[in-house]
Amino acid sequence: MKKNIFILCLLASLPAVAQETYENANIMTEDLNGTARYVGLGGAMEALGADISTMGSNPAGIGLMRRSVVNASASVVSQQDAENFDFAKKTKLSFDQAGFVVTQRMNERSFLNFGFNYHKNRNFSHILNASNKLNGASQHKLSYIKGYEGVFYPDFNEDNEVIGYENETSSYASNTFNQLDYLYYNAVMTESDNRFYYEDALSYVMNRGNKGYIGEYDFNISGNIKDRVYLGLTVGVKDVRYKNYSEYEESYAEGGSILITDDRRIKGTGFDIKAGVIFRPIEASAFRVGLYVNTPTWYSLTTDNYTYLYNRTKFGLYDNGESDEAYDFKLYTPWKFGASIGHTIGNYLALGATYEFSDYSAADTRIITGQDYDWYYDSYTDRTDADRDMNDHTSSTLKGVSTLKLGLEYRPVEDIAVRCGYNYVSPMYKKDGFKDGTLISPGSYYASTTDYTNWKDTHRLTLGLGYNTGNFSLDVAYQYNVQKGVFSPFMCYYAAPGAVDVTDNVVEPVQVSNKHHQLLLTLGYRF
Repeated sequence: MKKNIFILCLLASLPAVAQETYENANIMTEDLNGTARYVGLGGAMEALGADISTMGSNPAGIGLMRRSVVNASASVVSQQDAENFDFAKKTKLSFDQAGFVVTQRMNERSFLNFGFNYHKNRNFSHILNASNKLNGASQHKLSYIKGYEGVFYPDFNEDNEVIGYENETSSYASNTFNQLDYLYYNAVMTESDNRFYYEDALSYVMNRGNKGYIGEYDFNISGNIKDRVYLGLTVGVKDVRYKNYSEYEESYAEGGSILITDDRRIKGTGFDIKAGVIFRPIEASAFRVGLYVNTPTWYSLTTDNYTYLYNRTKFGLYDNGESDEAYDFKLYTPWKFGASIGHTIGNYLALGATYEFSDYSAADTRIITGQDYDWYYDSYTDRTDADRDMNDHTSSTLKGVSTLKLGLEYRPVEDIAVRCGYNYVSPMYKKDGFKDGTLISPGSYYASTTDYTNWKDTHRLTLGLGYNTGNFSLDVAYQYNVQKGVFSPFMCYYAAPGAVDVTDNVVEPVQVSNKHHQLLLTLGYRF
């Protein structure tokens, strides 16, 4: 009978390390969010300006404002295509934006404006449900093959724990030996004869719930030159609060199942700088052009996880196993460039279009190798090196992303506005991308899940209404977000020509989707 104990994952100590490509991509993704007017126009206001949300993309947009303003926004967000999960709910309330702009007239045609705005740059709320047949493949067979193929060398340490070493003579755990490998080898794959075995699985079920946010705090200074050229600069500070809980269960041909639960959190801060310009090429025309650039966001993050294995089969030595780890890492996102055009006709029609580009294959994950002491400021700064293997994987998995924003606002009467917009984001992931557990990287070493989703392009349709009464404004927007993806529970291993079949571990991906509805309300007051 198997022993009913917990296995504590005591891996060899490493310096604070880098993260993995798919987790990083989740942090780098942005939502369409802000004021209801901005969302109602599909975000296509980087040349139209005069909305507080533009300080987060083209800071020059604040330079078009002529009156001081304060506003706040909240919404109801609901996921259409998911089943409720204990960790995350399909429908949630969200506080999305709050900010103000103070305008200062410099002369008859010039203003100098100062602003602050908070908005939810990323809402992580999402439920993923996936299931499929495995036809003999399994997650723990992947761990077995990694040892069989020499990705690491599994052997017993002095405490009779199985560790995946760098080679047969090394006393150091390999960076390719992750937390799941440890749990499977020790709880499931080792038998009383101290040899390692795997079992064929029939099917799997995955349920995952994400929640949390990235809050962005923007500080802006902007102005205009003779009401013809508008300039702006924004310094942004980002606050990351990400939580993820998943349950992955495999059923086996020999009976029983293995359940893996994983609870991961990521938190930390980052900052970036945004600069932009808007100009009217023809003085007598309201047509204007906007150009802007956003620096990388320089993140300093901490991640921790608690992973638990329930062995409900007759094989292996233990009924349970657990693992927990925590570490710090750096993530530098890519640059972002944007161009926009906008035009108004009288006071009843506004048209906007924006194009943005950011090359996510250039994202930089970095290993913290130590600290340097600054005697003058009596402080420490992190010393980092690029995680070259993980960055190469990011380059081969992610790609440049184009974003197209289109928006229209029509005022049938002076105090009422009707809006519509469309927002398109091209895919971030390459079709043949996968989560590679064989990388010699600390990002692989600390991994506690093997699944990944290659999300496809995103389509966002928006509608909005606005009403002004005196100094007060009330704006409402509706957003429908549609995105499809391809989910895999683990990477595939294919047998080389002439090799034994044990090196085959192939799983068919399944289609998943992310469909969200958002109803957003903004209240504002002009001074």
